[in-house]
Amino acid sequence: MKITFLAAALVVSLISCNEKKDTKTETEPSIAGTWSLASSRVITKGDTVLTFPVKGQEMIKIFNDNTFAFFKHDLNGGKGEAAIFDSGAGTYELKNGDYSEHLAYCNYRDWENRDFKFKLDVKKDSLIQTGIEKIDSLNINQEIVEIYVRKK
Repeated sequence: MKITFLAAALVVSLISCNEKKDTKTETEPSIAGTWSLASSRVITKGDTVLTFPVKGQEMIKIFNDNTFAFFKHDLNGGKGEAAIFDSGAGTYELKNGDYSEHLAYCNYRDWENRDFKFKLDVKKDSLIQTGIEKIDSLNINQEIVEIYVRKK
């Protein structure tokens, strides 16, 4: 009887000593949705140029599960000297803040079928994308810092 009691007490104490494993894993904040570009700067050879905002233009970036698209246009309906339209789209991966894009479509056709690696940081309704855009054949080697705000 004593042995049965001691065995049962031992089993209960062993079970209670086991740490419960947290089955909930930390996930990336969701970037799905539409984001408006609030500011952008390009750093080339130590020189920083503010490239956005530009008066009379807007830009959005849209994410779903694994694809992205961006659109920039003037607010004058394509009329006048400031008329502009830029667009691109492709696939992306996001793991622990490491963000990579494969740009499959772009109105600047020499940028198509290129891969870019960035850091992505989401803080509440802000998304900050930083990294290097490098295309040797186009003599492009620049750091970008883009700040987006989630559209409601």
